[in-house]
Amino acid sequence: MDLVRLQAYLMRHGIVLNPSTAPKKFSAGYGNMNFLIQTEGAPLVLRRPPLGPVPPGANDMAREYRILSSLHPVMPLVPKAELFCDDLSVIDAPFLLMEYRPGLVIGEKLPSDTVGNWRNAGPIGSALGRRIINVLHELHAIDADACGLGTLGRPDGFVERTQRGWSKRARLAWGGAAPDQLDPFLEWLAAHQPKTMSAPTLIHNDFKLDNIILDPKTLEPRTLIDWDMGTLGDPLYDLAVLLSYWTEAGDPEAMHQLRQMPTARHGFPTREEAAALYANASGRRLNDFTYYRVLATLRLAVVFQQLYRRYESGGTDDPDFARFDDLSRGLLSFGLRVARGDFY
Repeated sequence: MDLVRLQAYLMRHGIVLNPSTAPKKFSAGYGNMNFLIQTEGAPLVLRRPPLGPVPPGANDMAREYRILSSLHPVMPLVPKAELFCDDLSVIDAPFLLMEYRPGLVIGEKLPSDTVGNWRNAGPIGSALGRRIINVLHELHAIDADACGLGTLGRPDGFVERTQRGWSKRARLAWGGAAPDQLDPFLEWLAAHQPKTMSAPTLIHNDFKLDNIILDPKTLEPRTLIDWDMGTLGDPLYDLAVLLSYWTEAGDPEAMHQLRQMPTARHGFPTREEAAALYANASGRRLNDFTYYRVLATLRLAVVFQQLYRRYESGGTDDPDFARFDDLSRGLLSFGLRVARGDFY
């Protein structure tokens, strides 16, 4: 990142960068890159797409800036957007600036001191599971038209278009080396597409625990981040995406190799219990939910295969990406077992 060019650009927009403190990269995640920058006003987060080729429709900073700007006034968990830049001469990529809210981000594991300091009644996972579901319900209850996002995306035909899109990406991601599970997986989805969908709502499209920044002491949600894929669509798909990351103790190895959420321990609800919490909070019936679960699992398998292809083509040298080929194939196998009813 050329700090001289960045500093000059920000100065023209009334933001004074502190040149004595270099941007600090946040380490979590496989996608967009986030940097803490110091300004004379307040610390801000600079967010930009990952290095290398970006899949169509992903890592959209302009979309994210629009969503943040519209949602912040009506959903305080959403951070305030400060600036959007599409001038590639500044840092060689579009980027946005948003407010910085420090807190606890939980990924694969719950920190031992967080577990040790838990003093509330009931298991820590039970409380966290309920809070995750409550945030999702709060998002889906927002009036998109009232906050200026009523034209975001194309809710009509959302489910069919989503299935078609991920099926196409699956073919492209594996090319001529498609695993044996792929054809029956896509055939099952084509045969079980729901005839009706829930009324469209704002959806996050990658909702999971590490996109919720928590108060380190109380574990109450402070911030909901990572909005570049937000749209209007079927809220049950948003729930299914969350549950695609929700590992249980008795799951096959691929689900444990996700290393995304610590839900296999600590008293977290099962996927079925989490879905029931959402249904009770929202009043939505989980009709045809197996279809949504299978579709969300396809999405996750394709994402990890795309990440593996990035590694294979030299787009990243992160050794963790080397395992994503086996992981994506394992997720396909798991999705077929969800379709058969072996797992929720």
